[in-house]
Amino acid sequence: MTFLNVFILALVQGICELLPVSSSAHVIMAEKLLGLDPTAPEMTMLLVMLHTGTMFAVIVYFWRAWFATYFSSARAFRQHGLQIVLATAVTGVVGLVLLQLIKMVVAKSMPDFEIEHLFGNSRIIASGLAIAGLLILYSARRAKHHEDGSPISTRSAAWIGAVQGLCLPFRGLSRSGATISTGLALGVARSRAEEFSFALAVVLTPAVIAREAYRLFKTPAAVDALHAGGGWALLMPSLAGLVFSFAAGLLALRWLSRWLAQDRWHLFGFYCLAASIVVLSLG
Repeated sequence: MTFLNVFILALVQGICELLPVSSSAHVIMAEKLLGLDPTAPEMTMLLVMLHTGTMFAVIVYFWRAWFATYFSSARAFRQHGLQIVLATAVTGVVGLVLLQLIKMVVAKSMPDFEIEHLFGNSRIIASGLAIAGLLILYSARRAKHHEDGSPISTRSAAWIGAVQGLCLPFRGLSRSGATISTGLALGVARSRAEEFSFALAVVLTPAVIAREAYRLFKTPAAVDALHAGGGWALLMPSLAGLVFSFAAGLLALRWLSRWLAQDRWHLFGFYCLAASIVVLSLG
């Protein structure tokens, strides 16, 4: 894997992870176009570090807004904290139930099936992009009827968490696109929906990073590389990727906030629909 490969993948991940266009779909297609093996240890390590970089970008970008909203008082902290816990709990329940259903229906004859086996399926990726695009377009239209918007309620937090759970197993169904769209469709103010969506991301991302890291160090190739003293060979490109994805993530968040404020949210929906056609045609 060359330095240019790392830069391209970090740029794709950093921008697409935080825009509502599905980073997984774009990273998988970029890996295919670059001729890289997504299952290789260095690719898994790079993915872990790219997720870490975008998580830091979210924390840096939203810290002031979260401090003003979530930490303005003890009452506000309790209220918003409980909403984040509720949404995350609902995400976990929905995600686990959906995963078990997929294993029962899709993989009943495959005892060693893992959800990652579906990641390279272009039809699933294209379907996820199309669903995200339609949801964004619907929410953009609904948001016009709620110009002022309302704060996050317990009900809207639960719904946002449930929709986030639906996104977990499927590549192409953008987590940020689906959760922000759900908030907008429920009448939540644009800025509040955006802040809440990425607060959930910061809670969820460490678990994703830990899971990917566990998968990495469980593979024989990674163990052999570490025993042979190849740890730095795995780590150095990934550290560069972390820096690049952090910078790209900050730019993406500014772009997202500007388009939300300027009522251009629907343009992301049109992009997702176009991208779904491209993915399906490329296979």
